[in-house]
Amino acid sequence: MSGKGKKLYKFILNGFPIFLLFILVFTGFDLSIIYYDINISFNFVYILIFFWVLKKPEIIGFGLIFLSGIISDVILNYPVGISSISYLLLCAFASFLRNRTLTPNLIYDWAFFFLTILIVNSTNYIILTLIFNFDISYSILMSNTIFTSLVYPVFAKVFNRINIYNLREENA
Repeated sequence: MSGKGKKLYKFILNGFPIFLLFILVFTGFDLSIIYYDINISFNFVYILIFFWVLKKPEIIGFGLIFLSGIISDVILNYPVGISSISYLLLCAFASFLRNRTLTPNLIYDWAFFFLTILIVNSTNYIILTLIFNFDISYSILMSNTIFTSLVYPVFAKVFNRINIYNLREENA
């Protein structure tokens, strides 16, 4: 591969999480499937932010995450700053786990991710209902939390493959 081709490939690999984050935020993407009156939905942005802040925090900076939260609030018609608080709280937990973990393990990451999104969604629920008087169904929020945590290992494997390709390119 030529020098320019290698730089382009490295740029695409490094920029993939940022590009995907802003695509998801600008579209207001939240995968929701209704199956026999069961609403199956998960928050893909939480998975993306948690994984990349945990594994390679220099790719997605906290400033970009804060900006994506502001954009998400405008798109989804939430009070400005709510998503930013949630995303930065998610970043804080992921950074804490990264600093405390000696050897990465998907099971520990998965359990900590579940605990983290429980705290983040509860904080989000408390702020939106007590301060802004939004009507949010706690059962839908909890099902979203459970399904998001169940989907995390699948996307963690995919993102880990992308991270491994990125590390190969850096070391080549």
